[in-house]
Amino acid sequence: MELPSDPTILEFYEEFVDQWISDITEQFDGFIETKNATDFYRFAHTLKGSGYQFEIMPLGDAGIELMVLIKGEEWEKIPPYKEKLLAILAEAKQSYKDSIK
Repeated sequence: MELPSDPTILEFYEEFVDQWISDITEQFDGFIETKNATDFYRFAHTLKGSGYQFEIMPLGDAGIELMVLIKGEEWEKIPPYKEKLLAILAEAKQSYKDSIK
């Protein structure tokens, strides 16, 4: 995965990735269990924007996909996204670590 070229974004990259891993781990299942479309949509929208801002394009793309599913209340299609998001973030984190060796 290619890292951002902007030094300011790169400075916060690992912290950003770690925060999203934490947020997804702690909040994702709860959104599904409660079918809280409003807060989950906001979460996915923020994920989309943050992913694109930090140039983690697959994360931004997955955020858009989630927004569509949430808006359509297609709850049964959403659970696999948790692992997909975490895998994208794990790859981003590894790319970052590899770049600073």
